[in-house]
Amino acid sequence: MNALEIKTMKGPNIWSNYRHNLIVLKLDLEGLEEKPTNKIEGFLERIERMIPSLFTHRCSQDYEGGFFERVKEGIWMGHVIEHIALEIQCLAGMKCGFGRTRSTGDYGIYNVVFSYEIDSAGIYAAEAAVRIAEKLVSGEDYDINEDITQLKKIKLRKGFGPSTFSIINEAKKRNIPFRSMENGSLILFGQGVNQKMIRASMTSDTSSLGVDTAGDKEETKKILSKAYIPVPNGSVACSEQGLKEVIAEMGFPVVIKPIDGNHGRGITTNIQTMAHAVKAFQIAKTISEDIIIEKYVEGDDYRFLLINYKLIAVAKRTPAMIIGDGVSNIQQLIDQTNADPNRGEGHEKVMTTIKIDKITTAILNRKNLTLEHILPIGEILFLKDTANISTGGTSTDVTDNVHPANILMAERVAKLMHLDICGIDVVAKDVSKPIHLNNNGSVIEVNACPGFRMHLNPSKGLARNVAEPVIDMLFPKDRAARIPVIAVTGTNGKTTTTRLIAHIAKTAGHKVGYTTTDGIYIQDQAIHFGDCTGYQSATTILSDPTVDFAVLECARGGLLRSGLGFDHCDISVITNISDDHLGLKGIKTLSEMAKVKSVVAKSTFDTGYSVLNADDDLVYKMAEELDCNIALFSMDINNERIKKHCENGGLAAVIEKNCLTICKGEWKIRISKIESIPLAFNGKAECMIKNILAAVLAAAIQNFKIEDIRNALQTFIPSPELTPGRMNIFKFRNFELMVDYAHNTGGFMELKTFLDKTSASIKTGIITGVGDRRDEDIRKLGSFSAKMFDDIIIRHDKDTRGRPQHEITDLLIQGIKQENENTPITVISDELEAIQHAIDHAQNGAFIVLCTDDIQESIDYIQNRVKEEAEEHKAFDLVINKTRS
Repeated sequence: MNALEIKTMKGPNIWSNYRHNLIVLKLDLEGLEEKPTNKIEGFLERIERMIPSLFTHRCSQDYEGGFFERVKEGIWMGHVIEHIALEIQCLAGMKCGFGRTRSTGDYGIYNVVFSYEIDSAGIYAAEAAVRIAEKLVSGEDYDINEDITQLKKIKLRKGFGPSTFSIINEAKKRNIPFRSMENGSLILFGQGVNQKMIRASMTSDTSSLGVDTAGDKEETKKILSKAYIPVPNGSVACSEQGLKEVIAEMGFPVVIKPIDGNHGRGITTNIQTMAHAVKAFQIAKTISEDIIIEKYVEGDDYRFLLINYKLIAVAKRTPAMIIGDGVSNIQQLIDQTNADPNRGEGHEKVMTTIKIDKITTAILNRKNLTLEHILPIGEILFLKDTANISTGGTSTDVTDNVHPANILMAERVAKLMHLDICGIDVVAKDVSKPIHLNNNGSVIEVNACPGFRMHLNPSKGLARNVAEPVIDMLFPKDRAARIPVIAVTGTNGKTTTTRLIAHIAKTAGHKVGYTTTDGIYIQDQAIHFGDCTGYQSATTILSDPTVDFAVLECARGGLLRSGLGFDHCDISVITNISDDHLGLKGIKTLSEMAKVKSVVAKSTFDTGYSVLNADDDLVYKMAEELDCNIALFSMDINNERIKKHCENGGLAAVIEKNCLTICKGEWKIRISKIESIPLAFNGKAECMIKNILAAVLAAAIQNFKIEDIRNALQTFIPSPELTPGRMNIFKFRNFELMVDYAHNTGGFMELKTFLDKTSASIKTGIITGVGDRRDEDIRKLGSFSAKMFDDIIIRHDKDTRGRPQHEITDLLIQGIKQENENTPITVISDELEAIQHAIDHAQNGAFIVLCTDDIQESIDYIQNRVKEEAEEHKAFDLVINKTRS
């Protein structure tokens, strides 16, 4: 078996519109196509022995038996790999349950699709599942535990902690989009100008001054003390001599801790002797240069959690401990405690595994104990000096027991520290009584990024949903988290439609971000050039804090590679479906291509609109599978689909009496005469008129003012600046040259419609074929070229996509000769040289069409030639005028 390709879906995709996190493993069975599991001797016994937990799996909703029963009856190896990949992730603590396996249509080649929680874990699971399946087939030994261990390490390293995970889940309830930034720990919620960020429990609104202040424990104590908040007396020392001087003045017992530590690191409490103090000082020194020595406060350890300056939860914390049974030694008791299924590494479970570290060793030494010592029945041994959950401590919710005076005190502390989210560590004898009275307790420290785990899953008491107030703080109920998103797809016209919608939105006052095959644009400024129609480009726009309106071109390649870069859009636009890119990436028919494009339409909110081309059968048919509202556009006011749609009160855009018209049921709004819209080229460019219809319909749905739409149509001038590579016409003195990105049959058909309405003494085409297209597609381009051009120059793209130049040339010539044996053909491979030849040999009144590959380079060259010609004629005119004078 061979893994040919592994792709990571991150958004809506052809496999599922609502399951975004999917691995797509393209698998070559290499000889196992004719060998289902029931024909492999001993396979069932081996897989039952290696992964017994697969017993719980179901193969499909239609099959009543379990997975092993299906293996016994016989299933293909792709299905086995799917289930193995899912199960080993589950065994590593990642919930993954969706999978399906489908033939690609090529013999022995399958797409194995399964869900993942962490992308790198999903990729590892795919590779490991293939290895495991190979060993199961061959009968060789294999230790699956190594793979599970590696997956656990990935989860610990890249998985969300409990605080982050709880906030994400709360955002999901509110339908607030989120995504992990590149480093994994930083999470972005919302879109564009409405975005917020968190890292664990710290937000983008959290005061950096407050965080900095909380990191300095001594400064924190001074601020609180001046506000008459009870804090323990103490001082700072940086040497052992300074330590001894402080203790001599203060007396025992004391607490020693680093001035800027966290998670309980380097803290030693209830120190009774100088020897113990010196050791504790040395431990603290490994964390910080300056060390705090403060008076030990008697009482229990409490964590007060405040969100948006309000007390949300209080937990009583108990240090990691064991209780003697009179039989087991200390090491055995620790092992028994760690065997609790609720304990795990780091933050993966409710409680953390207890580790024997320097603190634990020091405690044992002080008590003259070893790990082999047997504790008497009922004796409690605390293994840490602090009650941190991250070091194995436990928590009990006591929120409802807190005295109102202590609530007020905590809320004052949060505001004094300027921390919208903070954890206040309090030691008190009884939190049901005011802490500031009768030496009941003190505030020990303030944490700027408190953990939520102790409140979400306390060992005892009521669990508190502390994530909800975080989301309520970041996104109050009356505040939007999203920005308007319009997604555009189809075979042709996507880029121009995208640019026109963006221009209308800008005219309406929005700060627009948009993506196209040319690049990524924010407020009409290109921030990156290239084909930017995939996942990453979309997320770039939606993550930009200056953007309040997004228009995203979505192409086939990005959809198949990673899925969409957004979960939902407000409006989707499907321009058309024609035969381009067929035979690539497993898409072989127009129906399959339509399924790919329909992912965009299906991502539309139920309350949103999908704008569909009523003149295109495949696009119109998409409406049958959509739950959102439908709006239609057509070049023909008499289109029966349009008539029926409007009779039912639907929304449509049509051309009627040579006017661009919006129909709302029986009502009609005239937007503009077609001849007065520059992009329509006096009505000659039908392809552009279709783009205009789609864009204006989307703008009307968005409730843009009619005046703004009209104004935008008048100011959207087809040019290299606004529509690069889309019917850019350059006027030379005696001829014209048009640059267009037409590269497929649909594009050439639209080009021919335009040229049929264009007068010229001779029409010259500079064409090529795209190397990775089917032979018949390249021949078709040649045939269409012969229909619309009097003479043809064949050039070649810089990247011929694996096909030799001479093959492309031969196929084009075959198509040309099939249509017209007498068409003159010149082959000039370099695009700029081909342009130069066409310009230098242009006849008077000629119309030259360049079907370009490198849009900007060719436009720059042509503009320079226009400028040179103008300067030459200007100089010539000067000479003539001087001669006459």
